Amino acid sequence: MPLPSPTERSLQHTRTVTCQGYKRADGLWDIEGHLSDIKTVPIEIKERNNGIVDAGEPIHLLAIRLTIDLELNILDAVASMDNTPFRMCPSIADRYSLLTGQQIAPGFTKKCKELFSGINGCTHLLELLGPIATTAFQATHQERLDKARQDENHKPFNLNTCHTFDSAGEVVKKYWPAAYEPAELIDVSEID
Repeated sequence: MPLPSPTERSLQHTRTVTCQGYKRADGLWDIEGHLSDIKTVPIEIKERNNGIVDAGEPIHLLAIRLTIDLELNILDAVASMDNTPFRMCPSIADRYSLLTGQQIAPGFTKKCKELFSGINGCTHLLELLGPIATTAFQATHQERLDKARQDENHKPFNLNTCHTFDSAGEVVKKYWPAAYEPAELIDVSEID
């Protein structure tokens, strides 16, 4: 269902986040995320273009590339900061190499916050890591599923990650009966 019709308005700012997953010739995967912020009016930013960023010129133009294997282990990580509001912003980009050796798995978001929150990172690059992680899952999904199907006892990767994939729910019961675990009923007579 689309959003309801808005009241009269004028566009001021567009943030675009694009994430893409690539299978490489060597069997690894590159997951790239790009973020841009663009205003429709000129704004003052003292360290850019004589103090003004023109309408349509990116304030932020940032990217991260993670190279991963099929188990979602991060084998390489690089960040770039082509447009930023301050000259010193790009000096933090190399810190994102700390992602090398991590795994996109439960706890990944918490680990990213530990590594890159506050003065240890860039707010915008930290935000970009969430959609990059979900893109990694999506890009590798079919190949991981094909590999898992070779194990007759495989369970869906996303079991209990959302309402639809509840191990006691109808979707799991219908499509993955081996993973279905009926919910235990609570005996209300025992509740005080």
